[in-house]
Parts: sequence; structure tokens; C-alpha cells
Amino acid sequence: MSVQPSSILRRLAFCLAFFVVPLATAADYRPPAPGGGWPSADARTEGWDTGRFAALEAAVTDGTFKNIASVVVVRDGKLVYEAYFNGANADTLNDVRSASKSLTALLVGAAIDRKLIPGVDAKVYSYFPDKQPVQHPDPRKQAIALEDLLTMSSLWECDDDNAFSSGNEERMYVTEDWLQFALDLPIKGFAPWMTKPADSPHGRSFSYCTAGSFVAGAIVERATKKPLASFAAEALERPLGIADSHWNVSPLGVGMGGGGTRYRSRDLAKFGQLALDEGRWQGRQVISTAWMRQMLSVHAQAREDADYGYLWWCFHFKAHGRDQPVWAMSGNGGNYVFTMPAEHLVAVVTSTAYNQRYAHPQSQKIFSDYILKALPN
Repeated sequence: MSVQPSSILRRLAFCLAFFVVPLATAADYRPPAPGGGWPSADARTEGWDTGRFAALEAAVTDGTFKNIASVVVVRDGKLVYEAYFNGANADTLNDVRSASKSLTALLVGAAIDRKLIPGVDAKVYSYFPDKQPVQHPDPRKQAIALEDLLTMSSLWECDDDNAFSSGNEERMYVTEDWLQFALDLPIKGFAPWMTKPADSPHGRSFSYCTAGSFVAGAIVERATKKPLASFAAEALERPLGIADSHWNVSPLGVGMGGGGTRYRSRDLAKFGQLALDEGRWQGRQVISTAWMRQMLSVHAQAREDADYGYLWWCFHFKAHGRDQPVWAMSGNGGNYVFTMPAEHLVAVVTSTAYNQRYAHPQSQKIFSDYILKALPN
């Protein structure tokens, strides 16, 4: 029996229609449902280019962007876009790795607000008399202040970007007593090609050090006499209406203020909104305005293209053709909470591209080329 070409084409068309997933279009946009403390708005009536959101979804679907879990966009305190990918959903607790450091900065502020820590000049070693004497004793170690940890500029020889560094976080993880590990670190030396603090912008020589953030969290525990997760629930999560989270602890049970916390994407956006609104959430002052302004001020130059506050990054992106500062929580895998004050904008990108070179560039590209270019004119 012969088969007519037209019949073959009809069957082929049927198969393609069955197996090929249609790409999202601007017409497919649906406003996020309000809930969890968030009102929502229709991006179309707000003037957003929802075609950019459709293009973003297509780029995730075709593998241009890999391992993206969620994208949430908030403007003027309202959800305007929300999408989940690769098996994630609104209830997924995202492991945001080092974005957790920014939460530790918020908790330091909460402890200072409660007068449990006198200020950022508090001396680190004074909180740990049980860990002394320490190795490599030096008067300069005793002078290290909490602010040095918050700005990644202590004199500890600690550099996560240098596999040979004594304080590299991977060395810490294979020890039992992470606190002792950090407090025992030697004073760093400055080779001729390295910039000394006195010659650095803001008088601080930046060196990314997870051990320092861990110690900052441990200081909060000592000062509040509560586990870090418990104080986070009291000072941040309950006031923001966050019902579920996860905080890691060290082998000896000290809260991990340097990474690995897990939150829902909408709840991560609340931290961004808190930063945008100078510590307020729905009219309530959760963290003092004074601390938020101090935390989100430039205290060190992290890279040629990025500055640093208190465990928050400061980048610059273009919106409507103008260069604008963007404060961000940032973690391994391409996890971000971006806040752009000039546009009253918060954007969350969560990703599981851990230890992949493309992770951070692709999340920043999502923010710059899709979210910012979708902004209303």
C-alpha cells in the first residue's frame, strides 16, 4: 500500500505538535498570585516589556541559561514576575550559599540595635576567651574588629580565592573546630605585587574570607546567647513573615554565618525589600535605618568592577541608559538578590550551578539583559 506524501506530512506535523513544547510568548504572561505578605501587580498594565520575560523563559528552556531554579521580580513593593524552572517551585528552599553572609550582616545590625554588641569596633578575640591562647599570637590579631570581618579586610591570612591560603574555607571544613581554625590564623604578609591596606581604596585590603563571616556569626551567638538560627527567626524571619528556612551549623554546633542557608524565593525577595526600604517591612522597622545605611555604604573595593559594604556587594548596572548602583546578596551557583534603589527594584535569581564558571555571569546577564531591559520606560 502506498502512502501519499500529504499523509506523511500530516503525521509528522502531529508528532511535532505532540513532542515540541511551545516557547513562551508575551501573551503567556500571568501576574504572580499575591500571598506570603506580598501584593502583586500586572506587569502589562505597569508598562513592563513582558516579551523580555518570555525570552528569558525560552532561554532557560533551550539551555542557554543552565540550572536556573527561579526568577522573582518586585517593583514598588509588588510582585510583578515569578517563574520556576528545573523542578523548583514556590516552596523550594534554595541553598543560596554565600548570599547567607548578607543575612549575617543583618543579624549583626539587629544585635547592635538591641545593644547586645556595642558596635562594629568590638574586638573579635574578646568574645572567645575560651579559645585562647591562640596560635601565631600577635598584637595585631587582638586589634581585629568586627568591622574588619564585615568588610573582608582583616589581617588574617585568609583568601578563599587562593587554594594555598592558610584560611581557605576548604581547609576549615575538614577541621572540627572552625572557630579555633579561624582564630589561630596567622597575620597575612603583603608580597610586593599586593596592595597594602594603606594604599587601598577606603584603607582596606579586601580578601574574600568565609571563615571571617563564620566568626562574625559566632560573635552574634555569643552576644545574644542564642543559636544563630534562633536569633535569625526572632530578629528577621518572624517580623518578615518567613515560616520556613534552614541554617547550617559547624561540627561543634556553631551557626554557619558564612553560607548554606536555605530560603524560598519570595522570602529572599523580602531581604531585598528590607534593604530597599532601609530596614522597614510593611511599615514596621525591623532593622534600624542607621544600620541599613551603614551596611549599604561602600567600605572596601572588592574588585575593579565591584565594591563592598558589610557583607553586601555593590555592582553597577545600566537601567534606561544610566549607570546605577545595585546592592546584592551573592552566592555560589549564581544565587542573587539584587536591589536597585533608583528603580525601586528587587530581583531574585536562584540557581544550582554550583562551582560552575558560567554561574555568576549568567545570573548577572539575566538581571541586566532581561529584567532591566523589561523595565517600564
